Amino acid sequence: MAQPHAFRFSWRPRVPARLIPPFLRPRPDGEAPFCLTQRRIYILPSGQGLLYALLLIAMLLTAINYSLALGHALVFLLAGIALAGMLETFRNMHGLWLGAGSSPPVFAGEAARFELLLDNRSTRHRPALRLRAGPALEIETHLDPQQLQRLIVPLPTTQRGWLFLPRLRLSTRYPLGLYVAWAYPQPSMRCLVYPTPIEMPLPAAAGGEAGPLSQQRGDDDFAGLRERQPADALNHVAWKIDARHDGARPLLIKEFGSGSETALMLDWALTATVNDAETRISMLTGWVLAAEAAGRRYALTLPDQQLPLGSGPAHRHACLQALALCVPTP
Repeated sequence: MAQPHAFRFSWRPRVPARLIPPFLRPRPDGEAPFCLTQRRIYILPSGQGLLYALLLIAMLLTAINYSLALGHALVFLLAGIALAGMLETFRNMHGLWLGAGSSPPVFAGEAARFELLLDNRSTRHRPALRLRAGPALEIETHLDPQQLQRLIVPLPTTQRGWLFLPRLRLSTRYPLGLYVAWAYPQPSMRCLVYPTPIEMPLPAAAGGEAGPLSQQRGDDDFAGLRERQPADALNHVAWKIDARHDGARPLLIKEFGSGSETALMLDWALTATVNDAETRISMLTGWVLAAEAAGRRYALTLPDQQLPLGSGPAHRHACLQALALCVPTP
């Protein structure tokens, strides 16, 4: 369940999204690598840069008042250095490529890991780059010429479902710190957050004798053939039959039945004694992990969908994804 957010005072005004012009709203850039061009990069004087400008104005007024030729030369020299620094600050980000990597699923409470790709395809060094994701996370890095770097952005998770990558801010103050250049690259990335599992033994009704909640399966006696499902292991495929038909028909799975193994039917109704829907989802998550660890075949029945019998990493992911995106009926 969502955790309450702590109250924080902020002096920045909250502008409704409908009042922001369309060209100023952040839009996803997609998963393909994209380049930071001059249309994406913004640059302004930093706090130190404003103080530097005030100092130059004071020096210029002094030089004019006392007719100091060397004073004029010093002011113009320092102003030229500042302008050259502004160009170098802009060039430190211009032409940088950024793309989206992987974001493997995690359980609620763990840190989601978003992989970003920074690619420096030029022959220039790019030092003092800062990547900010959210108000509390900032990563500083540098890129050598022709270097591709992978950055991991860890974000905390509190609830199940999809977690989208927040707005990113890539900035630099190199080389003098008088200017800050920044861009808002926004690759389209999301991470699937599984429910928090509750570790508990498998229910007796789902793992006992054959009945309405269980089915008997084993590996001793051949029981027949059926079409292969995506979650079925390849070692049960009838390869000889497939070779005989030269791949012209779907793959077939050999089924065995001797009562030595019990298939688990994990049903939403088994958690009817619990009133909280999130707790029921966590219980089913724990049963899925326990069944997979025991090497059992299992099916999952939820209020909004039903997954057939299966086992293996693909079936485990399908069940956990269904639990993560489950919308319980009231």
